Amino acid sequence: MTWDYPNPFTIPAVPQAQDIDGLNHTNNAVYVQWCEKAGWAHSEALGLTLQDYQRLDRAMAIRRGEYDYLLPTLMGEPLTLATWILAGNGKLMMERRFQLVRDRDQATVLRGRWDLVCIELSSGLPRRMPTEFCDVYLPAIVAP
Repeated sequence: MTWDYPNPFTIPAVPQAQDIDGLNHTNNAVYVQWCEKAGWAHSEALGLTLQDYQRLDRAMAIRRGEYDYLLPTLMGEPLTLATWILAGNGKLMMERRFQLVRDRDQATVLRGRWDLVCIELSSGLPRRMPTEFCDVYLPAIVAP
């Protein structure tokens, strides 16, 4: 696959009947759900789970999400969704990128970006990333 950045974390995706909208292609909201699934799977693979977020009373919350829908996908079509962490300063913010590729022809069908902010779960207020976040996320940053 031709990826936008090196060393992607990837998950497979295949649109099912419930993912198809009235235009007979994958509904855009499904792509957003897949990005959330990929983000969590990547975080867990790096060593941070939802239980860790709860224990630390911290989370990386989406401050802004941006998606470019480039091509439609169809029911049953095998796809691969990649994600990367591109920026993070170990203080408050981080950036995550996504690229969805159609397996049969390697065409990129979606690109996405999240601006994330570390929050305290108990208050919802922005807070500095705990050491555990920095130890896991900062080494995973990919240079653009």
